[in-house]
Amino acid sequence: MKHIGTDQAVVTADAFDREPTAAELDAIEQEMPVIRAEVELLDAQIITLDHTPNELDTRRIRRARRKVLAARLAAANLTTMHIPGASA
Repeated sequence: MKHIGTDQAVVTADAFDREPTAAELDAIEQEMPVIRAEVELLDAQIITLDHTPNELDTRRIRRARRKVLAARLAAANLTTMHIPGASA
């Protein structure tokens, strides 16, 4: 039996089989503070799932929410600074 297949890897390459581009890695790096802050908020919320939140849990969640908002604001400010034609 004769094997039938493609001779070029490019023909069968899937979009998911490639490595991230430098631009994609830069975008991820810029989003990392937001991602870390959201993970910290999620951790604080997970802690309260198995018991009634006490004052320390409430403060931890409130602090984590403020960090998320601050990280999102910083990311938004960085994004607007990089837009050509926008005044900084």
